[in-house]
Amino acid sequence: MQYHQTIQLKNGKTCTLRNGTAQDGQAALDIFILTHEQTDNLLSYPDEITFTAEEEADFLQKKADSENEIEILAEIGGRIVGTAGIGQKSPKYKLRHRCEFGISIDKKYWGLGLGRALTEACIECAKKAGYEQMELEVVAENERAVRMYERAGFTEYGRNPRDFKSRLTGYQEVIYMRKELT
Repeated sequence: MQYHQTIQLKNGKTCTLRNGTAQDGQAALDIFILTHEQTDNLLSYPDEITFTAEEEADFLQKKADSENEIEILAEIGGRIVGTAGIGQKSPKYKLRHRCEFGISIDKKYWGLGLGRALTEACIECAKKAGYEQMELEVVAENERAVRMYERAGFTEYGRNPRDFKSRLTGYQEVIYMRKELT
């Protein structure tokens, strides 16, 4: 799936949102590792990231070539500062109307509207791909993200009080959210 848009952030900087390609493998892996170092709200820790730049390049190219999945990179001044993407829940008939959403942004760029822009870009792509429902999981303590998702039209449909087990704080409650796209 292809996507390209230029936006202006709250700090006045210009940011390009575009689908990743194989050429972005190393840069995308680098930002993935960095964002996982910066917060305890993501799925894994940096030492658990085992894929290579070449594997990331293959992943990005498959998404770019896909008709219903995408990985969008946020680029400022030639540097990748965040990623967001959608992936099909399953190709099986009963589940193929649903997609999963994930996002991570360099902490230096939090609060500038980039999360909202990436989320909206993924919603647009999900609609274009024909999905009827977009889903995400968010750590309940990540109140800024929860509010952003609610403003984007996501609603809570469940919680798991022991979903994540943090190395730093013990169990983390995770909120399951969804947005109807039709």
